Amino acid sequence: MYLKVHKTPLGEIVALCDAELIGLVLSEGKMRLDLKANASFYSGRKVGQSEAVAALKGAQNANLVGKKSVASAKKAGMNVGKPLMISGVPHLQIYGMG
Repeated sequence: MYLKVHKTPLGEIVALCDAELIGLVLSEGKMRLDLKANASFYSGRKVGQSEAVAALKGAQNANLVGKKSVASAKKAGMNVGKPLMISGVPHLQIYGMG
């Protein structure tokens, strides 16, 4: 997975994306997630699940793409509910935690 932490005036956003998805364009109906044009949002450093879980445990906001990324959020104790599915890939944005 790729992990990148964005610092904003409203807090940090932890972006986590399954590595094999970077560079793809996912679309289904009117939904489109361009992981090629927006690769830099997610492409920080490559991490395993334990590092991803640690980063998500302290996160105020998260943007997650992929099964491994969403599973990491669940393992971190986040309420992942029912992620949006785009071309069979889960996508989830969580704001205002902690």
